[in-house]
Amino acid sequence: MSTTPASAPVIQVIIASTRPGRAGLPVGQWIAEYAGKRGDLEIEIVDLAELDLPLYDEPAHPRVRRYTQAHTKRFSEIIDRADAFVIVFPEYNHSFNAALKNALDYLFHEWAHKPVGLVSYGGIAAGARAAQALKPVLNALYLTPVPESVLIPLVQSFLDGEGAERRFVPNTEVETGADLMLDALADRIQVSRLARSAP
Repeated sequence: MSTTPASAPVIQVIIASTRPGRAGLPVGQWIAEYAGKRGDLEIEIVDLAELDLPLYDEPAHPRVRRYTQAHTKRFSEIIDRADAFVIVFPEYNHSFNAALKNALDYLFHEWAHKPVGLVSYGGIAAGARAAQALKPVLNALYLTPVPESVLIPLVQSFLDGEGAERRFVPNTEVETGADLMLDALADRIQVSRLARSAP
């Protein structure tokens, strides 16, 4: 039984990687579970692999919200209910992955004026270059990245188990980064709600 208040802010953990065997799934499951332990936030997982959005296929710009595709309408409803986001994403070739860019491009108002925390992972650079490439895209959508983030270097070394049983096992530094990021998101949600309710 959940002890989270009914009026608790909704934070969606967006798992951005869609490839088979992705590290992003156990990382996303971990941050969702970790955030849920706080008790002051309602956590939802949004898995882009499960959504399986095609390459952007709407005839009108997302600013006008004249959606024609069932998958866009469903995605809009999902993202619209969030107060904030945690995006879990890999670094591919010094940038973030295409499935994440495609998902961001589908919508506009549903993203706008909401805080977002970044959880990046990769090799020795821990996804830092991907995070820097992502921030201008988030700013263009009026998303507000918090300065606090979680960077996971050599992500395979944090994974334990095989297949569906694979788990992400954080160290103290990763947990501390997650605490700071989640605190920052919680602090900014009320301000973002005011911005979204303004005429």
